[in-house]
Amino acid sequence: MTPEGKVKKAITEALRKRGDVYIFMPVPSGYGQSSLDYVCCYRGRFFAIEAKRPGGKPTDRQMQIANIIKRAGGAVFIIDGDLTKLEEWLDTTNDPRIE
Repeated sequence: MTPEGKVKKAITEALRKRGDVYIFMPVPSGYGQSSLDYVCCYRGRFFAIEAKRPGGKPTDRQMQIANIIKRAGGAVFIIDGDLTKLEEWLDTTNDPRIE
């Protein structure tokens, strides 16, 4: 497994253990619009994740997509192995339909 594959495996496990996260992992095919590695929704909150190998950085195109998502009100996580920020965000995310 590649270093980035290990990061993706850890991310997927962290999301699935919550049980109520919508997870979509777009497969790049050269058609349609580009996206990040994960497009998700949790407790009514939209977020996306770009997985990188440890020490890896997103491409300019990935950062453009991340900025579009942020401007639309979504959260974006660039994860190269440390899931702390994602886990904290998930732990403190409230369902806006209940508030």
